[in-house]
Amino acid sequence: MLMLFLTVALVHIVALMSPGPDFFFVSQTAVSRSRKEAMMGVLGITTGVMVWAGVALLGLNLILEKMAWLHNIIMVGGGLYLCWMGYQMLRGALKKEQKSGDAPQVELAASGRSFMKGLLTNLANPKAIIYFGSVFSLFVGDSVGAGARWGIFVLIALETFAWFTVVASLFALPKIRRGYQRLAKWIDGFAGALFAGFGIHLIISR
Repeated sequence: MLMLFLTVALVHIVALMSPGPDFFFVSQTAVSRSRKEAMMGVLGITTGVMVWAGVALLGLNLILEKMAWLHNIIMVGGGLYLCWMGYQMLRGALKKEQKSGDAPQVELAASGRSFMKGLLTNLANPKAIIYFGSVFSLFVGDSVGAGARWGIFVLIALETFAWFTVVASLFALPKIRRGYQRLAKWIDGFAGALFAGFGIHLIISR
């Protein structure tokens, strides 16, 4: 049992640490807005991971195998959302005016907006679909009891929250934020291109 938990923890942290839409969303939000907004995004991402983990524990791999059309809908819908996110970032980068000495531009939107963006970014994340639909499912076979399944569910949620809290805190540091202000236009443009690239890849690879 302990070996199972350690294996899942190791595999999941490796999956979290590999850069993807979730990482770029949290880091870009922390550096361009505030740690508070980034943490709301972290809560949204963690909620998304809990949804994927819950579905995986119920047999996501079997669902996707028997309902190929559902898999296609998820892939296309997720790809379109990531493309839209990329477009928004690219548009913001083109409109951004570089003004030396200005305070960081913080969008005075409701915290719920960052939560929803984090949630939707994770649910649209192609890595999450592949990971929970295949790799993660290998560790939660029929031989794993209900107690162990709940333990894995909690472990995945806590590990996700802890990792992205570190990411949000790191990129919200004053020194990193000041560096962002000097290169804001290029960083936002790069992030937007990445999101659009993730989205296009998700659509054409389904």
